[in-house]
Amino acid sequence: MALENRELYSSPNGDRWLLACEPESARVFVRHIPNMPSGGKATDIEIGAFLCERSYGPQHTELLRLIGTLVEKRSDPGGQEPRPPG
Repeated sequence: MALENRELYSSPNGDRWLLACEPESARVFVRHIPNMPSGGKATDIEIGAFLCERSYGPQHTELLRLIGTLVEKRSDPGGQEPRPPG
């Protein structure tokens, strides 16, 4: 089955970074597709390893921005944060 993916960033030199998911396993990772002069062979990187890379760039910022869109601050009318179940 094909990967589900969303482009994170495309650099001026043609490199692309995708947030990808394998539907069968629900494994989520970053796929780097270098430009053709660099070989063009895709590399899959676990999200934790990707965020720990020393060469931090706009592709990392975009992944963090995307993750941030998944979080909504919710508070009840009394001003307290909701408690986790349990």
